Amino acid sequence: MTGRIKVDRPLSPHLTIYRPQFTSVLSIMHRITGVGLVLSLLLIIIWFVALSLGSEIFTFIEIIFNSIFIRVILASSVWALWYHTCTGVRHLIWDLGYGLEVEWITPSAYLVLFCSLLLTFITLYVGWSV
Repeated sequence: MTGRIKVDRPLSPHLTIYRPQFTSVLSIMHRITGVGLVLSLLLIIIWFVALSLGSEIFTFIEIIFNSIFIRVILASSVWALWYHTCTGVRHLIWDLGYGLEVEWITPSAYLVLFCSLLLTFITLYVGWSV
């Protein structure tokens, strides 16, 4: 032993040590929406495959897709797509060296949330009114 005192603490900081911050939650949500979009893509692929397999299978899939459960998933996917896009644009702006100041981080997070919700409502409104 080299004379060091053993301290019972984690080797690196982790979620049980730090209180989640608004921006860290948004960062985690960015990753979750990325995974969710892959699952949504699977639903779209199922729809296209059913379309190519004939009217009987497509009609069956349409009945399933018209259920409230799948409609909620698809509407949530629209939000996830807009949210993921808005946070991606935010990161591109950061990569250009803008908006990195502490006083800009939280307002830009709120802007991302606002824009993603607004774009979702516009998309759903236009999609359902057609």
